[in-house]
Amino acid sequence: MFNLEQANATIAEMEAKIYQPVSEPYQGKLYVGVDLGTANIVVTVLDENKRPLAGALQEGRVVKDGLVVDFLGAIQIVRSLITQIEERLGRSLEAAAVAIPPGTLAGDAKAIINVVQAVGLEVNQVVDEPTAAATVLGIQNGAVVDVGGGTTGISILENGKVIYVADEPTGGTHFSLVLAGAYKIDFEEAELKKRDPAQHKDVFPVIVPVIEKVASIIQGHIAQRNVECVYLVGGTVCLEGFEQVVNKFLGMPVRKPYNPLLVTPLGIAMHCG
Repeated sequence: MFNLEQANATIAEMEAKIYQPVSEPYQGKLYVGVDLGTANIVVTVLDENKRPLAGALQEGRVVKDGLVVDFLGAIQIVRSLITQIEERLGRSLEAAAVAIPPGTLAGDAKAIINVVQAVGLEVNQVVDEPTAAATVLGIQNGAVVDVGGGTTGISILENGKVIYVADEPTGGTHFSLVLAGAYKIDFEEAELKKRDPAQHKDVFPVIVPVIEKVASIIQGHIAQRNVECVYLVGGTVCLEGFEQVVNKFLGMPVRKPYNPLLVTPLGIAMHCG
């Protein structure tokens, strides 16, 4: 049953565990998730009750649209994050779940698995990103839209089961490119401007057309389907006002949880075998 307040509390707890390390070793069963995103790589760890225990994240440009484009770089970042968490927990991590954008080809999924295996972890589950997000939110019906760095992934659920998945180009990278062109700055500076909440009101008019593009993608995939509400997750959705634009475009309820960046990584860990 969908409960945004409960989901938000869990997400906030995960956020706190990332920035406030646990103070003593943990001996129980662990559930680990590794999210190789286009803009951010996140590792989440849950305790035996699947409550947030530890986590770490780092920006990275080692994956593009679900494809590992810098294999060695991806391994280095994941290994660094795993090491940080192991030191905090006082024990080694052994297995993890990973996520892929909907419709990812087997070879591309294998590359993501290989990165995690290369740091010494067994991969015991592979889940698509919007489905992982739906697990955190406890959604039974509706469309979960994961707007990542490179693509927009959509999962439509009915009675708790995923009946349709899709993934299309258009994500955070496109927002940054538009900002770079509008302000005549380089891409990295545009990324910083996009990520800075203090500048969201200034950049918002520039990026509204890109948000509307995302909304049109959503509309195209939910048309003729029994969707009454859209749930937005992913780092790009952190932009203030994102959900209002999508709501106006679609003319239906649109909900955004607390810190959308952490929803999918948290859900990946929940799927760990």
